[in-house]
Amino acid sequence: MPIETQNSEEKFIPAAERKTPAGTSRAGVAVEERWLELADGRMRYFKAASGPALILIHGLIGYSFSWRFTIPALAPHATVYAIDNLGAGLSIANEGMDCTVRATAERVLQFADALGIRDFDLLGTSRGGGVAIMVAAICVERKDARLRRLVLVAPINPWSPHGKRLAPFLGSAFGSMLFRNTIERWRSLDYLWLRRLFGDGSKIPPDSLEGYRMPVLKNHSFRHALRIVRNWTADLAELETALPKIRDYPTLLMWGTKDRAVDFHSAEPLRRNFRDVRLMAFEGVGHLPYEEAPEDFNRALVDFLTGGKGN
Repeated sequence: MPIETQNSEEKFIPAAERKTPAGTSRAGVAVEERWLELADGRMRYFKAASGPALILIHGLIGYSFSWRFTIPALAPHATVYAIDNLGAGLSIANEGMDCTVRATAERVLQFADALGIRDFDLLGTSRGGGVAIMVAAICVERKDARLRRLVLVAPINPWSPHGKRLAPFLGSAFGSMLFRNTIERWRSLDYLWLRRLFGDGSKIPPDSLEGYRMPVLKNHSFRHALRIVRNWTADLAELETALPKIRDYPTLLMWGTKDRAVDFHSAEPLRRNFRDVRLMAFEGVGHLPYEEAPEDFNRALVDFLTGGKGN
């Protein structure tokens, strides 16, 4: 059975309070770092409790750090769970763990089961958006009514050409070797790949380079990402099958118009998949609107979650 603990290794410090003690958000809501023992490893997550449950799922190279601007804004309105997927951030994955999008989605549901979360909203970004789609599909398959609403931030999807060639290449033996001997080792290249995720490079937060490098140094997170991309083509095919199953979930799509990772033009065919959907576009913003335009992102997100009563 999964076991929850509070053995902390790194404290959450809200972005607006980087010089203050960890553990309290700008809104005065306590943010706790916790750990959960699952069958496939040890999951780290942050919890800020004050309302309906909302689980945050990060992208391919992200982790709970990605939500440092978002958690303080959400904390007054929701019980927020920001997880590090096994193998990402500081979460430890067992050797040989299944890294497919379906297996990752199953672990999100195991997380909810272990904590006794009976009803929740789900926010996923990039590859985490694909995981959120798969969680919804599994819930439909099992007639599991716990999931209420979806928020998908530039989710991977069958209509975006970005990554369809690069991901399988990086997952190949040669591509993996090339990546490990360049991007993983050369810190001087960090700014280049991070810059591609922003519409305006001047808006990269000053703590981003150090923050995203930390799991690479402590947990070999880039190697975990390479294991994920080996399944990229098959995962996209499974998502294409899953999408018609989830069309009845109330859904918010959020996208930067200058996204170089998941094509903004794929938002429209994805929008047509849902019956009750809202598309929020951030003009001139790249793949990480929660970091590049956090105030606008948080305002739109809170408005959706509270039914326009967030102000």
